[in-house]
Amino acid sequence: MIETLLLLITFLLLVLIGLVFFLISRSKKTEPNELKGVLSTVWTELGLGEKIGTLSKQAEEMQKNYRSFEQMLRIPTERGYFGELGLETILKDQLPPEMFDMRIQVLDGKTPDAHIRSTVGLICVDSKFPLDNYQKMLELRDPEEKKSYKNLFRRDIEIHLSKIAKDYVCPEKGSAEFAFAYIPVESVAYYLLTEESETLQKYIRKGVQVVSPLTLSQRIELIKSGVTAQKLSENAQKVQNEVNKIANGFKKVDESWKILYDSHIKNLSRKADELDEAYKKLRDEFNNIRKGDLTE
Repeated sequence: MIETLLLLITFLLLVLIGLVFFLISRSKKTEPNELKGVLSTVWTELGLGEKIGTLSKQAEEMQKNYRSFEQMLRIPTERGYFGELGLETILKDQLPPEMFDMRIQVLDGKTPDAHIRSTVGLICVDSKFPLDNYQKMLELRDPEEKKSYKNLFRRDIEIHLSKIAKDYVCPEKGSAEFAFAYIPVESVAYYLLTEESETLQKYIRKGVQVVSPLTLSQRIELIKSGVTAQKLSENAQKVQNEVNKIANGFKKVDESWKILYDSHIKNLSRKADELDEAYKKLRDEFNNIRKGDLTE
């Protein structure tokens, strides 16, 4: 980082020198005092002295912070805390609270750093990772020593991933058929993908997937999509069940109406017709009798 800032400072100086030469080329005669004046004016008006001083201080501060961070990652407990903190931040940013927990016992007493509730079971996430031999491998210059620590680091990887597979990939206890080994440092994850791909493939077949902050975020989006799809499916089924209930209700009403109509309303209508016919006959007879009485 500090090298980049120094290059930036050099670039600014080159720009200044180029500007001076441009001014010289535009002038037919340029006295030394004039050149000195131009340099002084440009330097003052652009505030290059102040800006370069600020950049230098920032570069030193960033270098100190980087060294502190690097030292922190060398201590397993500090590295573990950093991994858990980063993991929790990602989960809180991307998942609702009901979809995950941190450091809770699951799967008959196992305590992963986090677990995610998904449509395929609990997905456990382990954020600790052995990096001591990886750091030594990077620091050493001798090829044989580097190779030796590379082999030790590969051994560390296999031991750690085997433990994750044993503890957290157990569908018979409610887990998903896979678990995540979270690597909080992208550069380490990249090294594993490029230099230890065969080892990673071996453990993918055992259900352990190595993820970094970037790839974990992508996996989480897929998990959320699965949960959303399941909820939509469940809601659709609930709607279908309610429609079926209403349809059954209509069926019962239809049956009751048919019984009422056939057994009562229809009979009542027939009886009403018979009664109306009898009434008409009785009325006609009454009228005939009354007419006969009147003629006598």
